[in-house]
Amino acid sequence: MLSFTIRRLLLAIPTLLFISLVIFLLLEASPGDPWATCPDRAPEVRERMRAALGLGEPWPVRYLLWLKQFFWVEPLYWTDQWFGTNFSDGAQRIISFQSRSPVFDVIAQRVPQTLTVVGMSYLVGILIAIPIGIISAYKQYSWFDQIGTFVSMIGFSMPTFFTGVVLIIIFAVNLQWFPSVYDTTLQVDDWASFKQQARQMVMPVTVLALYNAAQISRFMRSSMLDNLGQDYVRTARAKGLSERVVVLKHVLRNSLIPVVTVIALSLPAVFGGAIITEQVFKVNGLGQLLITSIHGNDIPMVLTLTFIFAILIVVFTLIADILYGVLDPRIRYD
Repeated sequence: MLSFTIRRLLLAIPTLLFISLVIFLLLEASPGDPWATCPDRAPEVRERMRAALGLGEPWPVRYLLWLKQFFWVEPLYWTDQWFGTNFSDGAQRIISFQSRSPVFDVIAQRVPQTLTVVGMSYLVGILIAIPIGIISAYKQYSWFDQIGTFVSMIGFSMPTFFTGVVLIIIFAVNLQWFPSVYDTTLQVDDWASFKQQARQMVMPVTVLALYNAAQISRFMRSSMLDNLGQDYVRTARAKGLSERVVVLKHVLRNSLIPVVTVIALSLPAVFGGAIITEQVFKVNGLGQLLITSIHGNDIPMVLTLTFIFAILIVVFTLIADILYGVLDPRIRYD
């Protein structure tokens, strides 16, 4: 397993470099003037951003400069922040066109909002989906299975912007139970503010949890049905094992293998944010940051965000492959 992990990590290096090059070239070919939002009365800011990206230089020089800033300058800066060193003194960080601030500082401000809403919704979706998938498969064609299938089809087929608007109309406008706009400036420091935070999280978390649970529960049900008819299940029952042990210990463990793939590959979306849902509920997270950066032609922000998402996808794919060997001892990579 260790040698497999090392091989995959070494393979990830050229893969990520190729992805970063493709993203850079796509943004390089995109139309628009990145300096349209920079006022003429601030020439020093404009020159600083030009120097940061090496504008005026050929694109290979700018690409290598961005790689240096991403993999060398930014880690040195955060090392200085954590340990009080001064390794990054004089080094130019990646600067956003829109905010005129370092890109990673802006991302760090948005991450807590995204993880609070999107991360909670994904966790709730998983906790709901796995039991529903198990019970639906074990009691196939029962009333529980029929209801679960119906709800899953609704949750998977209806777009999040539609369910979000419906919830706003019903629970925010008509009933006035929950706020329609997410207050990102709220500080949770007492019981009243905690309740207010919980109230404003209910609708966006519900929208995303329904969508995630619908997808994962269908995979869980299908995988359980495939394993319930296997020979090892009949053998376990013939040995006198209880139905609880057969289902939860033997069948569930093997059934989780394809589900782990779905969960692991979807986890980067938690960090990326739910772009549409964050727009509907005005959550000031990474998804909204990506949209506003694209509209503002903020190339450093878009390039950095998309590359971070690519890194997360590669990392969680590797985690899923490692978990295969943990869940199923028959799978060995060495």
